[in-house]
Amino acid sequence: RETDAILHVLRCFDDDNVVHVDGSVDPIRDKETIDIELQLKDLESVEKKLDKAKRAAKTGNKDAVKEEAVLLKVKKELEAGISVRAIDLSADERKEFITPLQLITDKPVMYVCNVDEASAASGNAYVEQVRAATAGENAEILVLAVGTEADISELETYEERQLFLEDLGLDEPGSSKLIRAAYHLLNLHTYFTAGEKEVRAWTIPVGATAPQAAGVIHTDFEKGFIRAEVISYEDYVTFGSEIKVKEAGKMRVEGKEYIVKDGDVMHFRFNV
Repeated sequence: RETDAILHVLRCFDDDNVVHVDGSVDPIRDKETIDIELQLKDLESVEKKLDKAKRAAKTGNKDAVKEEAVLLKVKKELEAGISVRAIDLSADERKEFITPLQLITDKPVMYVCNVDEASAASGNAYVEQVRAATAGENAEILVLAVGTEADISELETYEERQLFLEDLGLDEPGSSKLIRAAYHLLNLHTYFTAGEKEVRAWTIPVGATAPQAAGVIHTDFEKGFIRAEVISYEDYVTFGSEIKVKEAGKMRVEGKEYIVKDGDVMHFRFNV
């Protein structure tokens, strides 16, 4: 329940040498099997919470009355086989009454369609079935030839791996696509700190403020945050150096409310 997302791998390839536990290849059936198990577990949680909300609502508690109405709606949809993430709720209803329950089918989900080598670049009919079945879920879908990825990882040199990928019509390993898709699913992005001794990567939520981003490096940076000196990546490339960007008047000074954007080159000024 404490996980941030679910990654669901679905078999989307035919191979008589690889036996399926159910005797046939059907990614939609496989998806529904897991969905039902998770929905039933969420139903247990919702019913327990609903009992408490009903008792509180009888005393005239207005918040409990609202909670009861939301939980009744969620219960009805779960019983109909609808995952919580696909239920039509307002942002406030979800935040106040549903998110605290940590319901499993409320987690963002990525479906990884495991295909054969020939389908690695463009997918196949099974993948299209998955796309159609998950259209209302706001889910990520990634096509990956897992067996082929294993073969690529065993190649010794970068050049050999690139040649293999080119033969398949791919421009990068599936693992790279998976990482990017997972970051998008979790609403995260990465920024780097660079110095003479090392370069490090830090993960922050999309929409983080400058102090929050600074605090990932060290809490003192957030506590004593004064300002951020910001240069856009495009300006840095155009003018060629930090000094020339400053001379052109393209460096900005941003305060505590500034939302960090992709491509920002930043100096954090702080004092503790």
